[in-house]
Amino acid sequence: MNRPYNFSAGPAAIPEAVLQQAAAEMLDWQGSGMGVMEMSHRGKEFISIYQRAEADLRTLLAVPANFKILFMQGGGLGENAVVPLNLSRAGTVDVVVTGSWSQKSAKEARRYASTVNIAASNEADGHRSIPEASGWQLSRGASYVHLCSNETIHGVEFQTLPDLQALGSDAPLVIDFSSHVASRPVDWSKVGLAFGGAQKNLGPAGLTLVVVREDLIGHALPICPSAFDYQLVADNDSMYNTPPTWGIYVAGLVFQWLLRQTEGDLTGIAAMEARNIAKARRLYDFIDGSQLYMNPVAPEARSRMNIPFLLRDESRNDAFLAGAKARGLLQLKGHKSVGGMRASLYNAMPMAGVEALVAYLRDFEKEQA
Repeated sequence: MNRPYNFSAGPAAIPEAVLQQAAAEMLDWQGSGMGVMEMSHRGKEFISIYQRAEADLRTLLAVPANFKILFMQGGGLGENAVVPLNLSRAGTVDVVVTGSWSQKSAKEARRYASTVNIAASNEADGHRSIPEASGWQLSRGASYVHLCSNETIHGVEFQTLPDLQALGSDAPLVIDFSSHVASRPVDWSKVGLAFGGAQKNLGPAGLTLVVVREDLIGHALPICPSAFDYQLVADNDSMYNTPPTWGIYVAGLVFQWLLRQTEGDLTGIAAMEARNIAKARRLYDFIDGSQLYMNPVAPEARSRMNIPFLLRDESRNDAFLAGAKARGLLQLKGHKSVGGMRASLYNAMPMAGVEALVAYLRDFEKEQA
């Protein structure tokens, strides 16, 4: 029996092959006599799991040698505090607001930075676009510039990252890439730090990924908890405190799965990006051609991962969701703050799932005619 298609925005679907391997190794990891959840994080068995996960992720995302990869806890929301605790130096922080998550980032940064400058915002249009970088009001001497490169709730994605130097800023760029990490390449020449919760594209909730340029660590505020001091975490290979061992293990399996993916002559992240472009185009094209459904986001700012859509007659929402569930299409209800529907097309969602959703959208629209 085929599993239903899970369109949840997070915690989200995990590749079935990964779930099968984790299940097979649940009681006994590779003859060790222990499950991964039972292992000491300092034992040779788990150290080997950690080292492979770190190496595979560095390969997968083409992370340069002068960046540290940290496996932490607290989620993306927690990093909204951990980043300013480590990088703000109690100075000025610039934030580009493009939706709910960057709004949260600005609010949290105000606890630790002396000034939080909203360099640009799309609030006036309901978070449906990306503010043109040439118009950003960047601060002189800012500690860093923060943006959420993919807004999970509003379905807005930066198609390219800004070149801050070209905009006259020497500040490092910090990106929250929680909901599109590993779905496309990262231009590390433009990025100082990237962070994201694992529970959307990399594995289970509980693991937080931080990729940070080495010159940016070592400047934590005195009030920063030691377990969240990037320098201490880096110096101890993410083992300063007990890390989320199960999350690292499952994410490591996802990294291996991603490295095995192919699409024509493409492999790894390049293959996933091509696949994700095709999946998103298929769904957007249907929605745009429909009389019942609509997507409010400007076409040039649309997310490949999180696709919100509305029924023009919202009285049909409950019937739509009930019919979707009956067809094995799960978790399509939109976030409560924006309403409507949302389909998250993370890496684990196959094109067959998108085709099943499009078929249901077509059938439901015909029924309502």
